[in-house]
Amino acid sequence: MAEPAVSSEEPQNNITKGILFLITSAFFFALMAVFVKLAGDIHFIQKAFFRNAVAFMIALGGTIKDVRLNGRQAVAIPKGAMLYLFLRAIAGSIGVFGNFYAIDRILLADAAILNKMAPFFTILFCFIILREKIKPVPMICIIIAFLGSILIVKPSFNFSQMLPTLAAFMGGVGAGLAYASIRKLRYLGCNGKIIILFFSAFSMLLSVPYLITSFNPMSGYQVLMLCCAGGCAAGGQFSVTAAYYHAPANKISIYDYSQVLFSTLFGFIFFAQIPDWMSILGYIVIISMAIINYIYTHRNRDEKQVTPE
Repeated sequence: MAEPAVSSEEPQNNITKGILFLITSAFFFALMAVFVKLAGDIHFIQKAFFRNAVAFMIALGGTIKDVRLNGRQAVAIPKGAMLYLFLRAIAGSIGVFGNFYAIDRILLADAAILNKMAPFFTILFCFIILREKIKPVPMICIIIAFLGSILIVKPSFNFSQMLPTLAAFMGGVGAGLAYASIRKLRYLGCNGKIIILFFSAFSMLLSVPYLITSFNPMSGYQVLMLCCAGGCAAGGQFSVTAAYYHAPANKISIYDYSQVLFSTLFGFIFFAQIPDWMSILGYIVIISMAIINYIYTHRNRDEKQVTPE
């Protein structure tokens, strides 16, 4: 017997929570990229290890607390969840490694926009895995918002940057699959802390061979920057997990583009980068599409609630 389709309809308070959590995650991930860049000349795998180690420790502490308060059943892995935990871990690791590799080799803004391919692939993978419907208006808003992001970052795609830009693109694909897996795990009832703990541990293990053979000594400043990056990554990871845990990708993923706005702001604060007129136009496009999508989602929901069956 075929598995029943998962409804994409959610209580409005869940959608609002999803939006707020996603914007929070965008803030933390944008700040994380700043600290990664400030850490200097350290191999991207070593940077990724620190990023995941902080999230692992926080998730481990939360998991231990849940066990003490509610017993082992609070962190039990539901039937069928292990496959998606591994899928989330593998895809998330591809996302992290690809993004960190790109941050060190291309413009921070270029890395950000390529990573923002994630919402496209989140919606696609949610359609494949969860059969969540893709409505035309949100999809159009996402496409136009993506074009607005290009106005902001103005990516350069010359031959010398082909590998890092491809890595950043694959990072976006991996992140999209990871977010869709989180959504599936939510329906299976898997604890959010377990999702983060499993992913962080898996990604750290992937880094161990490099750390054993090629560890780069770090200064106190570099350690501090990576610890800050790890803290921001943990904040972003918990927030994005909560976002897709609460709401479908096709209703909230547009708000993930707020990371581009945060990246531009942090670029000005930390690197004295001043937006040009194209960037300002991009801000207007993105914010406009977010508003249109928000109004459409609410109006469509209201019409369904008042329409007699």
